[in-house]
Amino acid sequence: MHVDSCRTGKYDRHLLRTTFRESGKVRHKTLGNLSSCSRAEIEAIRWALRNSGQIPPSAPVLRDIRSRQGRSVGAVFLLRTLARRLGIDQALGDSQEGRRALWQVLARVIDQGSRLSAVRLAGSHAACDLLGLEAFTEDHLYTNLDWLSERQPDIEQALFRHLHPSGHCGLFLYDVTSTYLEGLHNELSAFGYNRDGKRGKLQLVVGLLCDGQGRALSVEVFAGNTQDPATVASQIRKVAERFGGGEVTFVGDRGMVKSRQVEDLLDHGFHYITAITKPQIEALLAQHVIELGLFDSSLAEVSDDTGIRYVLRRNPLRADEVRRSRQERLEKVKTLAVQKTRYLQEHPRAQVQVAFRAVEQRARQLKLARFVGVVAQERQIRVQVDEDALAEGSKLDGCYVIKTDLPVTAADTQTVHARYKDLALVEWAFRTSKTVTLDMRPVFVRLESRTRGHAFVVMLAYRLIHHLSQLWHSIELTVEEAIAELASICVIDLIVDGKVMLGQVPEPREMCKKLLDLAEVTLPGVVMARRVPVATRKKLVSERSNR
Repeated sequence: MHVDSCRTGKYDRHLLRTTFRESGKVRHKTLGNLSSCSRAEIEAIRWALRNSGQIPPSAPVLRDIRSRQGRSVGAVFLLRTLARRLGIDQALGDSQEGRRALWQVLARVIDQGSRLSAVRLAGSHAACDLLGLEAFTEDHLYTNLDWLSERQPDIEQALFRHLHPSGHCGLFLYDVTSTYLEGLHNELSAFGYNRDGKRGKLQLVVGLLCDGQGRALSVEVFAGNTQDPATVASQIRKVAERFGGGEVTFVGDRGMVKSRQVEDLLDHGFHYITAITKPQIEALLAQHVIELGLFDSSLAEVSDDTGIRYVLRRNPLRADEVRRSRQERLEKVKTLAVQKTRYLQEHPRAQVQVAFRAVEQRARQLKLARFVGVVAQERQIRVQVDEDALAEGSKLDGCYVIKTDLPVTAADTQTVHARYKDLALVEWAFRTSKTVTLDMRPVFVRLESRTRGHAFVVMLAYRLIHHLSQLWHSIELTVEEAIAELASICVIDLIVDGKVMLGQVPEPREMCKKLLDLAEVTLPGVVMARRVPVATRKKLVSERSNR
């Protein structure tokens, strides 16, 4: 690294440059423009580069030079490089709004939080220096969510073209989840089937569309009371209009692709793979389309008169899990019956009917009423199990049936089964997005557009996490731990006459170097300090004083 100076006419030009060899040829790379610095400052920088930052006590031009720890650079530089590699940077664009959106994505990966925390994070990381951001506050990031929501279709389409340059993807995976809210005023919030088990909480429904390799293509937020099948139509339109269309197979989870959705898929010339519900399996058994004995084989297939194929399998691990769960629920009812009987015996005035109703209601709550009977006799509550009904109810434990209209020439039995199992990739994406890795909740916004923008930011951050998990699969660190490790790399600011002139990036320690090498990322030698002020409008000190 050196300072390259030359004079053109009456103007002096000073550039901070590095020289390296590439394919046997000497190449030069400009790291920064020092032309606005004074002669003393340029000489100080030139001397510091030659002498590794050692400052002689007697040098007159170096009398006011010192160094200090600067902002974190490792995590931001790595993630920005990967965002360019994945096409996220180009899809968002080079405007200030695009750069703010990119920072929101990177901040979500580095440290999950609100727009307010993302502004504070920019103060400790070299976000403005590396991304070219101008001064911003949390208000800019909130309006940036509106900008993202408005341009989401175009950005998603650009990302799809980057992943699939041919413009065609033959397999799409789709699933939905819900995320509960702590507040009451989100415009999309509603009560619905809460997959998180949070009763009394408003929620949002989130649908995620991925390609066959589990790479997120599109995310959509629905009102919290939206049924799963009702979310499918918009995904079919996306595939047909924005993601290539053509010969496509759409994979959806159990109970999602029903008759109306099948018709919609067929109208667009698409195929489908899905699983049917337990009542539908029982209906096929009653119609003798399938036989119970077929589940005992490792993988079986039958077809009906219309050419629809059914792939059957019993998962022994799941069957054992269902049996253990049923037995545990049964023991709870029996334990309650014993407790109520003891109470009736110890309290002669207690009503038998009240105790009977409590045990009976508990059996219904635990979904055991089909084969469990409750009897009250001589102030004793007993639980009776109908063994025949129990055997009938447990015959399908661990069984599932996959349904598809794909011809055998397009996909054999094993292929259909494997493609349905690929939905686990979408489930992994949901776990990553909803839990501590990316922390989709709390949502921290109320407006519909900003809620959609927030979900889109999380999806783009997941694209980075998904890519990093592949790059770092051989490292004994989680992605979060590896990001925290890289975030410890800070520049060493060189201060001349009270001004920060440049930040020198130190050589990474062994683990950081290994992480960077696996990602094929090389940190720059220096980072020019742009001295952009970043601060929040809301002040924590005043907030605390008012409590």
